Amino acid sequence: MTISAGWTIHESPIGPLTLVAGPRGLTNIYFPERAPRLPEGERRPLREVVEQLDGYFAGERRAFELDLDLRGNPLQAAVWRQLLEIPYGATTTYGKVAAAIDASLYNPALEPYNRARVVGTAIGRNPVPVVVACHRVIGADGSLTGYYGGLERKQTLLEVEGIAVPGRAAEPSPASPQIALL
Repeated sequence: MTISAGWTIHESPIGPLTLVAGPRGLTNIYFPERAPRLPEGERRPLREVVEQLDGYFAGERRAFELDLDLRGNPLQAAVWRQLLEIPYGATTTYGKVAAAIDASLYNPALEPYNRARVVGTAIGRNPVPVVVACHRVIGADGSLTGYYGGLERKQTLLEVEGIAVPGRAAEPSPASPQIALL
């Protein structure tokens, strides 16, 4: 889906999100405490992005259909592609993401058991959280671990998808009431 270039601020259930798009697609989603100053003259309504985010938060959208313009090194790009493969309503671990990445992308001096940490760093640099669902990656023990937007936002995003968060019962999203039975 083609997006016009510019930026806007979208009021979402996880706080105001600064959405930035370039000529090739969505480039960034910033949480309030991380948003840079952007030229007011480039502020535009990014209707398609806003509509899809609203659908996601309402439990009506399980996948985004947006052009993305993600910029990173080859390992970061591979990690972000892997995040796009995690289904709505599911989680995986840093170790599983690390195992799915082509070994040639890692520094040859890096011990395999440290790859999950490198993947965690790449996930933390995901420029479009929510759309590229880094919130679906959890610790090997099932715990919530680091999230660019804070663990409360990560928990909220998981709950939107009906995913039980350790220590809390998940409320089913309107689109998937059966999750509560699992």
